[in-house]
Amino acid sequence: MLSDAVRIELAAELAKAEADRIAVAPLVARHPDIDVVDAYEIQLINIRRRLDAGARVVGHKVGLSSAAMQHMMGVDEPDYGHLLAEMEVFEDVPVPAGNYLYPRVEVEVGFVLGADLPGEDCTEADVLAATDAYAPAIELIDSRITDWKIGLCDTISDNASSAGFVLGPQRVAPADIDVKAIDAVLARNGEVVAEGRSDAVLGDPVIAVAWLARKVASFGVRLKKGDIVLPGSCTRAIDARPGDAFRADFAGLGSVRLNFS
Repeated sequence: MLSDAVRIELAAELAKAEADRIAVAPLVARHPDIDVVDAYEIQLINIRRRLDAGARVVGHKVGLSSAAMQHMMGVDEPDYGHLLAEMEVFEDVPVPAGNYLYPRVEVEVGFVLGADLPGEDCTEADVLAATDAYAPAIELIDSRITDWKIGLCDTISDNASSAGFVLGPQRVAPADIDVKAIDAVLARNGEVVAEGRSDAVLGDPVIAVAWLARKVASFGVRLKKGDIVLPGSCTRAIDARPGDAFRADFAGLGSVRLNFS
């Protein structure tokens, strides 16, 4: 467990690394006593700082939602980060790759909530009832930790390595598609670089969203009507380079594009 002073110091380091685009050494290597509570508190220090400066939370993302990633990190549950309005990017506006340190993209089935979710008692049935639509999504991830050499507490502290997101225009109601069986293909510059299926996310992305609602409730946060939730990637993350053009196609859900300049 870290002191409040050290948590504040590490939050400031991560904020400066993001602003200056100069990565910092892994927190877990320098502070081996850091734990998950410390990491979420560090994340929240930076989120509160950004909210005080005028930012707005528009949703949350779930990370480490595949069995392979959890095994690699030595954990038995996902983690989460915040999505801010200023993090949204758009299909028709190329994103400067130089704005990030080590940008990567992930393919996700986005959830658009049409009603508030319960907190500690949230179930998968509650998620389905509250979801207005699914949307094709790409998450832009980045790490403020040198060379992506991250441990669990590094990525949690670093807002779950989140940096941006884009939604495609299509919206499909939960009743109209099996969210556990959506095949996804990611192409970079016209060449397929990753393929997967939505059940790579805990066997069912709905499980990830219900977990998230319960988890954030312990921090006094609720998932609300209008929020966007990214439950985890259907595919492995792919490096993004200047000039890359990505397109993700989802069976029955449409497509989404993300271009880098």
